[in-house]
Amino acid sequence: MEQTTAQPETECPVCGGSGWKMVPEEREGRRLEKAVRCDCFKRAQGARLLAQARIPKRYDHCELSNFESEGTFRALASARLAAYRFVEDYPVESAGLLLIGPIGVGKTHLAVGIMKELMLHKGSQCLFYDYRELLKEIQNSYNSSVQTTEMQVLQPIFDAEVLVLDELGAVKPTEWVWDTVSHILNTRYNDKRTTIITTNYKDLPPGGADAERSNNYSPASRAAREETLGDRIGERMRSRLHEMCRIVKMEGDDFRMKYKSANYHQ
Repeated sequence: MEQTTAQPETECPVCGGSGWKMVPEEREGRRLEKAVRCDCFKRAQGARLLAQARIPKRYDHCELSNFESEGTFRALASARLAAYRFVEDYPVESAGLLLIGPIGVGKTHLAVGIMKELMLHKGSQCLFYDYRELLKEIQNSYNSSVQTTEMQVLQPIFDAEVLVLDELGAVKPTEWVWDTVSHILNTRYNDKRTTIITTNYKDLPPGGADAERSNNYSPASRAAREETLGDRIGERMRSRLHEMCRIVKMEGDDFRMKYKSANYHQ
């Protein structure tokens, strides 16, 4: 008696599990068919990419569709629009984004929302890293008892099609920190990789407006004012970011302070 192999219940009824489907196409007046990727393949690919993207559970809920830009958060509407345009234009336009704004306005939410759109709808490989955690992982690789080398930590950062680097500048600057961030950003710049960066620091040179106004900028005046992105990563790297990314400034109320009972949005 001939045995039949049962088809899995999850098998796609459109493509039969092949991942391809035929669609009509008209060419030179003739009606033909061509093979294209089935929607089920795109969904499965997006799910795999999402699982590998290292997005913290805290941001699982973050989507572009639920980014708050109405009512008291209307000032953020232009940032949301910039995010949608970025997704629409990618990869034809591969310049990254530098999302700048105070704590709690939704920078990380927007960055994660962009990642999800790219993975689920464009099949792009994305990777999320918190700046502080990345530096800790690199430092930890120097420990002889750890079976991970510095390059094993850095290679996925270098290779990611789209990297989200969250909270740039959040670590106190040292020569090692500056050298490390320079190595990462320069490598991605030279390889023409897309980088999306969030930071709480204003996009000003070391010394901020004081330095721009005067050559007599002193350490005392630095201690008395708010630090800038130039202070935290160095002016050379700030300049490189301007080559790598389009600037998106975000201003508004701190969502987490305004709605403490809501899920965190950074």
